[in-house]
Amino acid sequence: MKGKFDTIIESSTPVLVDFFADWCGPCKTQSAILKELSSSIDGKARIIKIDVDKNQNIAGRFNVRNIPTLMLFKNGKELWKKAGVSSVEKLKQLISAHQ
Repeated sequence: MKGKFDTIIESSTPVLVDFFADWCGPCKTQSAILKELSSSIDGKARIIKIDVDKNQNIAGRFNVRNIPTLMLFKNGKELWKKAGVSSVEKLKQLISAHQ
């Protein structure tokens, strides 16, 4: 996944990455929020999910210590990072700010 992940975050379109685990309750809440966000951002950003149990190397590389953790990348650069659940409104503002 590492090579593919690096290619994805190099995009000039913002990429919102959701670091999650299947067993994590708050991650399920964040997943529902991201599904709603996806339908309302009209391709302004790409949303991908990274299972920390299956991709420990990627989670470790970005110092993900808590889940869910969201990160926003553009052109391979980390623009924003937050652990915990984020609202649709907050994420829309974040994406708009980095167009």
